[in-house]
Amino acid sequence: MRWALVRISLAVTSMVVLAFAVPLGLVVKEMAGDRALSNAERQAAALSPALAITTDLGQLQRAVASTEAGADGRIAVHVPAGGARGALDIGEHRAGAEQIRAAVRMGRAAFLDVPGGVALLQPTAIEGGRIALVEVYVPNAELTTGVTTAWLVLAGVGLTLIVGSVAVADRLGRRTVRPAEQLASAAHALGEGRLGVRVPEQGPAELRSAAAAFNSMARQVARLLENERELAADLSHRLRTPLTVLRLNVASLGSGDAAEQTRQAVAQLENEVDTIIRTAREQQSALSGEGTAAAPVDTDVAEVVRERMAFWSALAEDQGREAGTAGAELPVRVPVARGELAAALDAMLGNVFRHTPEGTAFAVDVHRGDGSGSVIVLVSDAGPGIADPETALRRGLGHGGPGSTGLGLDIVRRLAEATGGDVAIGRSVLGGAEIRLWLPLDGVRTAPARRRGGRRRARA
Repeated sequence: MRWALVRISLAVTSMVVLAFAVPLGLVVKEMAGDRALSNAERQAAALSPALAITTDLGQLQRAVASTEAGADGRIAVHVPAGGARGALDIGEHRAGAEQIRAAVRMGRAAFLDVPGGVALLQPTAIEGGRIALVEVYVPNAELTTGVTTAWLVLAGVGLTLIVGSVAVADRLGRRTVRPAEQLASAAHALGEGRLGVRVPEQGPAELRSAAAAFNSMARQVARLLENERELAADLSHRLRTPLTVLRLNVASLGSGDAAEQTRQAVAQLENEVDTIIRTAREQQSALSGEGTAAAPVDTDVAEVVRERMAFWSALAEDQGREAGTAGAELPVRVPVARGELAAALDAMLGNVFRHTPEGTAFAVDVHRGDGSGSVIVLVSDAGPGIADPETALRRGLGHGGPGSTGLGLDIVRRLAEATGGDVAIGRSVLGGAEIRLWLPLDGVRTAPARRRGGRRRARA
């Protein structure tokens, strides 16, 4: 489009320049010829007083020589014979004898084409009723004096106008085409999966409308994919928790073919669910890494802890586990989706039930850091602990080990990273493992104070 505009401007400007420059050049040439002929008439008229006064050869020669054309040898005078004097001819005549006689008979000035230029024949009345003839020769070079310079100036002006119009058209074309190029580039980027791309709403009204429609479409696509991401997090919450309860209940079926088949079926189902969740989370990671803008969220950590502990307490009672909760009485709000926080808490509690024997106590504490702008959620147990916390965290980064897919800690880690928080594994005061989850209250990364000493905990 840009080069099309440039070509159109070049064609239109060229036609306009030619339409004005060609007639103007012809006018300049015509004016130069008229100026030369008018100058010849003035010089011929300058000899009329001398001819009216005298026909003396010497005086007439001096009069001819006093003119510019006479000094250049371009004036000739013919005085017919009269009285005792014969005919006089001064200078070189370019016109023929017959042409001179015809001009004398007509009695008026005439321009004749002669070799090398134009001759002006100017009749002048002298004494005795005779007609003298003054001939002024105008060469072709004088007829076109200044024409070449004028044409060069016109050509330069026309070329300048053409170049200037092309430059202006190119500039305007860039301003017009740039929004279209940005729209096309954004469409390609959106097709490649970069959901955060947007188009500036600028340029002509049509392109502004197209940019606004594209941005609206991109926001809608991002919103739909964000909903899918929320559903993936909810999937991990809804499926993993019942599967954990089911697997723990299957362990109490005892021995036998039916019990073994049931355990194998549950294990296969859990593997399939893990595969589904892993795939969903990989897609979630790929999408969220493109800068998709999510709607602001605000969740009460204490409320989610109370809700999930109410769910897990029933299973803990069946297994003879002592469950404790501390710090969940007052609301503590963080910019985290409720479903994601619940999924992370279920993942940490599920690890307790999966990796510790029945009857092992556990607790969930909520600490709001004094002046640190963060909240700490601690899940601790009285089990054997985690022998190698670094290996466990690596599994949480996607490196699954024997008997573990790493999805539980991966859910917790992703939640912490998404909010600028942190996650760590240590030894709890109960003697077992402790998972610490730091969540900033304002969504900005803070420096968590890693407390390794004891703490007060109120049992529920």
